[in-house]
Amino acid sequence: MDDVNFAVLGTGGIGRRTLEVSTHKEHLTPVAACDRHGVAIDFDGLDVDELLEATEGNIENEVATDGGAAAVKQHGEQRGVVASAQADPTEDAIDDVIAVSEEVDAVLIALPNYEHDFIPRVADRFLEAAYEGVLVDVLKRSRVIGMLDEKRERLEESGITFVCGAGATPGFLTGAAALAAQSFVEVEEVDIHWGVGLKSGYEDNRGTVREDIAHLPEYDIETARELSDEEIEAIIDDHGGVIEFTEMEHADDVLLERAGICDAEDVTVGGILDVRSDEKPTTTTVSVTGRTFDGERATNTFQLGDETSMEANVNGPALGYLKAGVRRNRAGEYGVVGPAELMPGF
Repeated sequence: MDDVNFAVLGTGGIGRRTLEVSTHKEHLTPVAACDRHGVAIDFDGLDVDELLEATEGNIENEVATDGGAAAVKQHGEQRGVVASAQADPTEDAIDDVIAVSEEVDAVLIALPNYEHDFIPRVADRFLEAAYEGVLVDVLKRSRVIGMLDEKRERLEESGITFVCGAGATPGFLTGAAALAAQSFVEVEEVDIHWGVGLKSGYEDNRGTVREDIAHLPEYDIETARELSDEEIEAIIDDHGGVIEFTEMEHADDVLLERAGICDAEDVTVGGILDVRSDEKPTTTTVSVTGRTFDGERATNTFQLGDETSMEANVNGPALGYLKAGVRRNRAGEYGVVGPAELMPGF
């Protein structure tokens, strides 16, 4: 495979770990990274170690965009990317990346989707700039897929391949379900149940925790976005640091449906988040139940090793899907594609 230059929008937990993981992947060169106030660009390849060291404990998790998401900040004299010797301050980081996008094969959107149309709006900006390449996101919400599908024709005309929902769930586990489904001629149900332990707690994972809290029955995206850090920490305390989620609106359902695996209503997603321990509170499991060609009913089960971290299971697959997206783009395949569609066809 040819070398791939890529950019990362957002240097919170997901963006930072993506840059780190990329140093262990062949043919990948990070050439741009940004947050709300700073952008680092080097087409010979960013010095990832320096960037991560400069921004450690000094993170700005949001990229400014028109009407964009509320900032989720950590503190420092120079917050975020601008603390790096490779970076420059910016008024609009996305515009700065778009300005050099002819040199960028793929862009990973590592931004919290606090508003339903936030990531689709980011796609609009690349469309308006006539970008030709790959956009990848790690979104979670089912309804966002429809918004991206509405842009399919424009993306195809522009020469953009948009890989949506390419993290852990949706993404990694969606792909595992699609593969497990190959045993069956009919899939009856898919159950995804995850366990995540965040050894660094809420402080270093604010965007992820806030997005998950939006799935609790008492909250939604709008109300979770308005919560103060103190209110979120109080919610965590009320649950003893361990929060259980059921019937989550995760995009695994529509992504499996669009790949022809099963109906969206046959997919359930839930999990347990432990914000105070690095040990997973439960093993992450994908169960696919169906009927084989010879009439047998069975369940295929896939489990993640408890030793693998959330970061490993989000960022490794995200970069794998990014490389797969680049292959499709270079083959002239444009539009919106989900992770299950990059697996064997059902």
